[in-house]
Amino acid sequence: MTLINGCCNNDRNCQRMLYQWLFDYALKISYRYIHQQEEAEEMVHEAFIKLFKNIHRFEANRDGDTEALLKGWFKRIIVNTCIDQLRKVQLNIISMDQHPEQDIYADKQESGLDKMAYDEIIEAIRQLTPVYRTVFNLFVIEGLSHDEIAKTLDISVGASKSNLSKAKSNLRKMIAERSGIKNYV
Repeated sequence: MTLINGCCNNDRNCQRMLYQWLFDYALKISYRYIHQQEEAEEMVHEAFIKLFKNIHRFEANRDGDTEALLKGWFKRIIVNTCIDQLRKVQLNIISMDQHPEQDIYADKQESGLDKMAYDEIIEAIRQLTPVYRTVFNLFVIEGLSHDEIAKTLDISVGASKSNLSKAKSNLRKMIAERSGIKNYV
């Protein structure tokens, strides 16, 4: 891909074209981890700096769709940049004990998903605490295992599982409230 070669040679036009092509993609990923719009954009800019500094490491000669491979490689940079930022602000990812008063919902909550638009679901995820949102995104959206999440976030596997469970519980509660479901078990 000549665009990648141009970026490897610090061609500003190629860098601008790559930036314009990937910006919205990067912002959507960043926004899953970082709740504030300005901070999410800042993480995107930091990820682009890392991309341009390390573009020479990208293996464009691998088998497969070069654009898809580049997007996947850049996605990893974005996610890691966001996680690093969450660590910098001293995000406390230590799992708390389960509270027995935690609400458990009847099976009716699935009907709430049918009533919600995509944007409402994304907004519900964004309302999770940074800890829960990060673990939820890594597990559900990025497809990482609890072992991988534990290593990435420097937490125990148990903390990862607990935080995912609490994230799902909180999402169920938000979805039930928005869809008018009042039946709790």
